[in-house]
Amino acid sequence: MAVRFGGRTRARSQALQLMFQAEAAGRTVPEVLEGEYALDNGPLRDFGRELAVGCDGVRHDLDAIIATRSKEWSINRMPAVDRNLLRLSLYEMIYVPEVDVPVAINEVVELAKAYGTDESARFINGVLGRVADDIEAGVDVVARAHEDLAARGESSADVQYALEGGKNDVWEEPEKDFEPLPFGAGMEDELTGGIWYVEGPGTIENDDEEDW
Repeated sequence: MAVRFGGRTRARSQALQLMFQAEAAGRTVPEVLEGEYALDNGPLRDFGRELAVGCDGVRHDLDAIIATRSKEWSINRMPAVDRNLLRLSLYEMIYVPEVDVPVAINEVVELAKAYGTDESARFINGVLGRVADDIEAGVDVVARAHEDLAARGESSADVQYALEGGKNDVWEEPEKDFEPLPFGAGMEDELTGGIWYVEGPGTIENDDEEDW
């Protein structure tokens, strides 16, 4: 069954795809945007571009939060879709004040149901819920994450090293074997609307669809 998203949900889906492609290619999001990239429901919306570029710019901080809040998977062992959905929601929760925290969480949970594994939505909701509790309590979650890493004798550089394949033992391995799936592997059909292969910006400047 095909999956269709509209409004800002579609923009978030596009941001996820850009982030996934950047990580898979070992490039930054701006580098991906300068060349050819694929979207399942394009062309690229401005909000999707802003989210993807914004996440990329603070990715080390976002990864520090994920690495210290994930109880089930080490950051370098979790599925890439889950990891990028967590980055996406955390960015909105921390850096996009016009988006309410519950909305930021609910949106990526819905995307997880479409693009992730059977366990993705529950896993992502659990991690983000813990972060949301701290935000509500007035905790600086970025500073807290780096402090927690330091308490482990680690740093954000160690997190990135693990993500790049330098080592798998930064944090405890999951109890069960799990092979991360490629983007969209949980879907029953091809991605909706065909694939938009874009060379250059390809954005929608005037966005009049329903927004969250």
